[in-house]
Amino acid sequence: MAPDLSGVRVHVVTASNRSARGERADASGPVLAEAMAALGAEVGTRIVPDGVDPVRGAIRAAIAGGARVVITTGGTGLTPEDLTPEATAPLLARPLPGVAERLRAVDAEAVPTAVLSRGLAGVTEEGTIVVNVAGSPGAARSAAAVLAAVLPHALSQLDGGDH
Repeated sequence: MAPDLSGVRVHVVTASNRSARGERADASGPVLAEAMAALGAEVGTRIVPDGVDPVRGAIRAAIAGGARVVITTGGTGLTPEDLTPEATAPLLARPLPGVAERLRAVDAEAVPTAVLSRGLAGVTEEGTIVVNVAGSPGAARSAAAVLAAVLPHALSQLDGGDH
């Protein structure tokens, strides 16, 4: 049975100073948005500058708008501007470390430095799944595959479904 996110609201937030200023096209956000839409999800997108306040604000706005899943892309590295995990952490009521670990492991098979990604995953008090993805098209493609395999089951469990 193919993964199905029909009717699920998914919001993709790209954290990138250059993309937010219009200096560079967003390369990873559209990959994630298209992959989630292909699974039947209702997808919204937003590009914000790097930083705690813009990213946290975008995640909160997506949740307030009814998103069941928020996927961020960008801001997970080691530069001083990479603060997406810091923006995300206070919003997570329950961590999903296996998701973040799997994203790093899959990417590290092709790009060894992927283990430096500090991305988080978890569930908010509102029951929204938030996942941080590294800001590259390759990371977005591999994340889409991982998330397609786990999101339907995770959402079912959050809604009271059986294991």
